[in-house]
Order: sequence, then C-alpha cells, then structure tokens
Amino acid sequence: MTKIALFPGSFDPFTKGHQNIVERALPLFDKLVIGIGCNTNKHTLYTPEERQQQIAKLFKDDPRIVVNIYEGLTVDFANALGATYIVRGVRTMADFEYERTIADVNKRLAGIETVSFFADTDTASISSSLVRELKAFGKDVTDFLP
Repeated sequence: MTKIALFPGSFDPFTKGHQNIVERALPLFDKLVIGIGCNTNKHTLYTPEERQQQIAKLFKDDPRIVVNIYEGLTVDFANALGATYIVRGVRTMADFEYERTIADVNKRLAGIETVSFFADTDTASISSSLVRELKAFGKDVTDFLP
C-alpha cells in the first residue's frame, strides 16, 4: 500500500522552513503532496498558480513530490488524494496548541493521522507572514527563501 501524505498550507511564500519540513518528511512516505490551500479571506503576495510553479520547480527532480492547489477543508482534500497522513511543521508553542486541535479534529472526521515536525533551530523564526511583511518594507528576504 502506498503511503501518501499531504503537506497543506498557503505557502505564500514557500520558505526555507517549509523546504526543511518537506525534506525531513519525504523519507517517511511514498508520495508527498504539497497542497496549496486557497483562502479567499487572506491577502496574498503570489497567486496560487505562481506558488504552485515556484514549489514544483524547486522539487522538479523528485517524482515523489506533487504540488496541487485546493479549496475547501484540508481533510476533504486529503481524502480525495487517498492520503492517510497530514504533515505539519511546528515552530512555537502557539503553533503546537493550534496544530494539536486541528490534528484531533482531522482524526475524528476522517481517521487521518497528523505527523508534526518541530522546526529546526535555524528555520524556527521564519514565517511566511514575516517574509511578506519584510518584503512589503523593501527588505531583502533571499536568506529566508530556498
């Protein structure tokens, strides 16, 4: 049986922290789908299609990684993919509390297990919202992006 995992997020932009989670999660699964969730209430820097292209280009040499755009509940998208795992990154205690709640709901709704990776020290301070803010103020963000 193929072990499929979904790594969901807005990935606006996809950071070195996200890349680190993908690289650490990949050995555990046969296929890893990076799911770009569309949240119409969020102001984004890049369109979902631009994010999809950027991420797909980064992982173009690994056929185990697929990048898809989705709308709706993450758990429904995971079910549609046949994913039995959701991969998440945890940077802070606040992240942990939030992710724990979502993991419990996803397991209750669909029996999907969440595999959480604690951020490495060198990427723990990187967040997409921080990168977007720095970029809005004209700062160089290349150190935060793959």
